[in-house]
Amino acid sequence: MQHNPDDARTVHRSFTEGGSPAPSGTAPELAFRPSLFQSFFLGGFECSTHRRGDGRRLDLIRSTRHDDLVAQDYRQLAGYGIRAVRDGVRWHLIETTPGHYDWSSVLPAIRAARETGTQVAWDLCHYGWPDGLDVYSAAFVDRFAAFAGAFARLHLEETGVAPMVCPVNEISFFAWAGGEAGLMNPGDRDPERSGELKTQLVRATLAGTRSVREAAPGARILAIDPIINIVAREGEDPAEGEARNEGQFHAWDMIAGRLAPELGGAPDMLDILGVNYYWNNQWLHGGPREPLLPGDPRHTPLRDLLAGTHARYGRPIFMAETSIEGDERAPWFRYVGEEVRAAMRAGVPMEGVCIYPVLSHPGWDNDRYCPNGLLELQEGDERPVHEPLAAELAGQRALFRALCGAS
Repeated sequence: MQHNPDDARTVHRSFTEGGSPAPSGTAPELAFRPSLFQSFFLGGFECSTHRRGDGRRLDLIRSTRHDDLVAQDYRQLAGYGIRAVRDGVRWHLIETTPGHYDWSSVLPAIRAARETGTQVAWDLCHYGWPDGLDVYSAAFVDRFAAFAGAFARLHLEETGVAPMVCPVNEISFFAWAGGEAGLMNPGDRDPERSGELKTQLVRATLAGTRSVREAAPGARILAIDPIINIVAREGEDPAEGEARNEGQFHAWDMIAGRLAPELGGAPDMLDILGVNYYWNNQWLHGGPREPLLPGDPRHTPLRDLLAGTHARYGRPIFMAETSIEGDERAPWFRYVGEEVRAAMRAGVPMEGVCIYPVLSHPGWDNDRYCPNGLLELQEGDERPVHEPLAAELAGQRALFRALCGAS
């Protein structure tokens, strides 16, 4: 859905005019100071590992050579003030035999993070799982919990600190794409199956969270999902769109024990909220999906979506994903920065913004090049940089430093 690059279209507009960076040394405007991450701006490496509808397994870490260049990638981002990242643990490579773990695919990244001083939030299941495992089975939950705990112990042994993890990335999108749209594993096309998949992924998240906390007390748990706004077309009954809008909160509600409490959710299971927001996260309901962009009177300002989400849960919150393709990268990032600052001035304690993906990559469906990162793909060890986005990032860092002292 939102972040599938093969669904993206070029948007020929400037999202916002922006402003000049505040002078260095300006006193912070807010009493709140972000403290969750080593840098306010993060970089997220696309790490999808699902099987597509045609059965082909994706591995975006491999296809971008991030596995080979991980230390260099972390160092390069540090040069732009990014000292915290999202990265992936590829379960399908690690547990090819039930209960036996080969950590060789992730140890280089753990060690590179330690050597470069990079803070990493690890996705444990970014849409993919080991072959032969039925996602709807009790074994899926049990094996995921064991795997999550084993990773937490490994991280603690390697680094001396408890990890920060997202057990299952984007439960709501995952359930729609795999249970209703048939775009990825398990490949179902039934709204009821989508609900079943969402519930099962929540079970796995809860079991994985408990396992991680038992193995590494003090671990932080990210619950990451898109925030959306679906608007009825003129003359249409708004009920279905409103139900979809409410559905975006169901996974978080289940984790927190507000919905389906028999799953074992509880308030303390919902630790940190990560919200994903792309240029097409608001659209008209029914028919061809028509994005509602800033400036459209039916568009809800991002600042209001952030405020509403935080008010609902009262948990630490950060923007876990945002990007767009091509020349709109800098204008979009400027728009997001302005909206996040407006939300913070209104009392939303935003902990950070993650450029996701921070490294451009091959598309999910057809391997076309998706130019949506700060860093570009190219042969050689040094990634080319998209200079307009790099310049905008520098300006945004200055503005957030002035606002709240964020580095």
